[in-house]
Amino acid sequence: MQSYLHRSENRGHVKAGWLESKHSFSFGSWYDPKYMGVSVLRVINDDLIAAHNGFGTHPHDNMEILTCVLEGTISHKDSMGNERHISAGEWQLMSAGTGVQHSEINQGDIPVHMLQIWIHPDIRNAEPNYQQIQRDPKLQPNQWHVIAGPNSDAAMHIRQQAEVKTAFIQATNTLAIKATQKLNYVHVISGELEIAGETLKAGDALAFAEEAEIQALTDSQLIWFDLPV
Repeated sequence: MQSYLHRSENRGHVKAGWLESKHSFSFGSWYDPKYMGVSVLRVINDDLIAAHNGFGTHPHDNMEILTCVLEGTISHKDSMGNERHISAGEWQLMSAGTGVQHSEINQGDIPVHMLQIWIHPDIRNAEPNYQQIQRDPKLQPNQWHVIAGPNSDAAMHIRQQAEVKTAFIQATNTLAIKATQKLNYVHVISGELEIAGETLKAGDALAFAEEAEIQALTDSQLIWFDLPV
């Protein structure tokens, strides 16, 4: 396939009271038929949640839901009996399966900045489960950290033939994306970098099938989704 560049300014921008969100793909009140997801990746929401506010109890089913907290702490409660706090540098995976009710509330005094990611599962109506890890790539820069995947080497197990990896690349350093015979989708969280001749800034993303080298123009944090074709 040809590479596909998704610029930050083409994301949906929704601001409603306590929530400011940028949607990489159509979500909620923001809809654009050009942006309906890539492969099994359906949602990347870049959320800023005001202090003492959040998402009240609501349902999900048959979706792999990843949360990456970048700033602050979000408090999670669900119908599986989990009550947890996810702080900056931590990741949560909720496999909704047959169905789960949950809430995500910012109980602190500062805004929470987090990414919410949805991936379609390859197994439907499985038993719901909850996983959480600490994985801040800034502590071990210039290398890939596997966040979620279908195999035992992944920190969290996802019900899909896909891997989610993250990295923090210091300025002037490079990091390779190896050919996987799958579809690569790289989303930039912060900084500025170059991939396959394209310069990407925070909020930009690039989909491509071939291997590539990433050159960090500034200190940069990113997520690599290794997706089935």
